Amino acid sequence: MATTCLVVMGVAGSGKSTVARLLADRLGRPMAEADEFHSEANIAKMSAGIPLADADREPWLVALRDWISEHDAAGQGTVVTCSALKRSYRDLLRGATARVRFVHLSGTREVIGERMASRSGHFMPPTLLDSQFADLEPLGDDEDGISVDVAAAPEQIADRVCQGLVR
Repeated sequence: MATTCLVVMGVAGSGKSTVARLLADRLGRPMAEADEFHSEANIAKMSAGIPLADADREPWLVALRDWISEHDAAGQGTVVTCSALKRSYRDLLRGATARVRFVHLSGTREVIGERMASRSGHFMPPTLLDSQFADLEPLGDDEDGISVDVAAAPEQIADRVCQGLVR
């Protein structure tokens, strides 16, 4: 039987890393930060304020999908952070052998923009936030997951996910 991977998704600055860490700790699962799967070329592009194209993202998503499948083969459920902005990206991740469920951290451009402006040490500049919102395709009704407003505290978001998705 396949394990479950929770993919905490959303635009940059939505709180993916914070919520994913809480979920991984609560569930005792390994966690992967999708940012760590980017190539140096992708990071350089984003650092320069250039949005990634789908062709840039595909090898990144394949590597992440394969990480999920490797842990599934070992019998481990996982938690992953990944923007997963487009359905086609989520479809690629759903190609993992594990059951892949999505937690969409949604919020307004203003709230998330303020969060991005206050963080330091991240390669994604706030200037790319508009391109992220332009690419965002919210979860469809037929997609396995939930959407949670980022206005809630991270602990409350983790509570909702555990109540709604972890079975």
